[in-house]
Order: sequence, then structure tokens, then C-alpha cells
Amino acid sequence: MTALRMRARDFLTEEQLIAVRTRSTWKGIALIVHAWALILGSIALVAWWPNPLTFILAVGIIGSRQLGLAILMHDGAHGCLSADEKTNFTLSQWFCAYPIFGETRAYRRYHLQHHARTQQEDDPDLVLSAPFPITRMSYRRKFLRDITGQTGYQQRKAQLLNALGPGEWPLSQRAAHFWEKLGPQFVVNAVLFAGLAAAGVWWAYPLLWLLPLVTWMMVITRIRNIAEHAVVPDSADPLRNTRTTHANILERLFIAPYYVNYHLEHHLLFYVPCYNLPRVHRILSASRHADRMEVQPNYAAVLRLATAKPNLEDRPGQLASSVRRARAGAEVGGDQAAGGF
Repeated sequence: MTALRMRARDFLTEEQLIAVRTRSTWKGIALIVHAWALILGSIALVAWWPNPLTFILAVGIIGSRQLGLAILMHDGAHGCLSADEKTNFTLSQWFCAYPIFGETRAYRRYHLQHHARTQQEDDPDLVLSAPFPITRMSYRRKFLRDITGQTGYQQRKAQLLNALGPGEWPLSQRAAHFWEKLGPQFVVNAVLFAGLAAAGVWWAYPLLWLLPLVTWMMVITRIRNIAEHAVVPDSADPLRNTRTTHANILERLFIAPYYVNYHLEHHLLFYVPCYNLPRVHRILSASRHADRMEVQPNYAAVLRLATAKPNLEDRPGQLASSVRRARAGAEVGGDQAAGGF
């Protein structure tokens, strides 16, 4: 299948295109500062008023800002944090990617293939959307794996083993490979731990940095993946193979930071900084293309679409017993759908 293409000038004037493409270094820095301010502010809140409620609130906010750093790294991979290439790369690597054990260049090589082949057979991200819809029971199991850290642990374990290289390599080669893959990331995290320790809150690194990274960030990363491309109406139509999801203030705080919900607009104009995507959305919504756009009112609506598979389809061999349970008023369980982050 071949995806259709849509030119920017099909829905933007030249003046509008110039305006939305403009990249501002101070705006890029401001978003990064905002993310770190919320992270450090959440840590300070728990240190000042330690109790289960502030701890849970902090994990939710910090996990969402860790996703926010990934989103800003993504903007950097598109050259959108600054018009100056060196500044853009520095901001993306050292202040966004490395703290969450990411790497901008490797991500860019992979990610641009996704933009070129969105929802086609050779889209490297197709595995994230193809399994949907799934059942609600299946999603509950995925949610439990994410929130309990199982998904995050497996990802970090695989990342670490890959960085260490094959066991038959000599130690010097493995050390060099590890440094190339994860060295700067560990240095930045060591600096972060040292700074928290110097502030008298060393415990915040494992409890309020690593824990959100492998729990809440995994939950909302999966939700983000689902919202962007799962159960879309037409894999070949650029206005319908990618989704924009409206987000209220709580969703922006805990699930969808830094305009990540405007994903359709991002795919149409991937060189536009994230803070200009709402303007692109308004222009599109007022154009003749508005009726074709795949837009959902909130993330709950997207999850309903993504979990619409009937439970009875999950285990055909157990259909009879499932029907009996359903007639008895019990919820049908079980799922064999694969996929997800």
C-alpha cells in the first residue's frame, strides 16, 4: 500500500507557513525549563510535605514530564528546539534525551522512517498500532504491567544488555561499546543523583526519578502510542492515518505534555515546533479538509476505540464456557492480542 501525500500549501498560505515553521531558541529552552521546574518542584513538595498523596502526585507529574522530555527530544530530532543546529542538538541531547537514557541521533534515524512510511507495511512503528483494537481485559493487563514497572524493567534490561554487547567480546571492547551506547546517559544521571544528594534528598533519585520512569511514564507512553495511530480510519490518507486528540488541563498535566496530542498536524508538518501545532490545528479545522481529519474529543474516547474488541473473540476454544459466564453476569476474561509499547 502507498500512502497519499499532502502538501503544506494545500491548506496554508505562504505567510502562515513561514510563521508556523519559525523556530525560537528561547521557546525551546523555556519548555525544557518548564519540564525540569515541575520535576524539581514535585520533589521539593514531597521533601517538604511527605505523605502518600504528595508522593503519588509527584510520581504522576514527574512521569509526565519525563515523557515531556522525550517529546522535546523528539522536537530536537526534527531540528525544532532551535534554528541553530548545534544549540538544537545540545539542548536535545543533554537536557532531554540523556536524563531519560535516550539518544537523539539514533532516535532520529529510526523516527524519520516512521514519518516517511506512516502506517504502511514497512513503518517501523506499525507494531505499536497494528494489534488494536484489543479487549478491555487485555488493556487492563498491559496497564498493570506498565504501572507495576514490569514493562519499564524489561525495556531498561534490554537496553543495558544491548549496551554491554555480546559476552564473548573482550572487556575493553564491551566497555567502549557501553560508553558509546549509554555512557553520557549514566554521567548525566550521576550528576542528577549527586545534585539531589547534595540537597539532602538522595532518596528522590530512586523514588522520584527512576520509579516514575519505569511506571507512570510507561503507562502514558502506551496511551500516547495508542492515541497517535491505533484504530485509525484509513492507513493511506494523511488526514486519517494519524490522530489528533483534544486534551483538557488534567490530560495535559498527566498524560499529554507539550502539545503531543496534535499528532496529525505534526505528521503533516514535521518541521513545525510543537508550540506552533495548535495554530496549525486551528487553520486545518477552518479549512475544507476539516471533515476528513481524524480527531477525538479526549483520551478516554480513544481508549474506548482501542479496547472495543469483544472479549468472546479472545479465546475461541473457550467460547462455550465464556458464554456461560456471560449469562451468569460475570465479566468475560482472557486475551491473546499482542502489541503495545
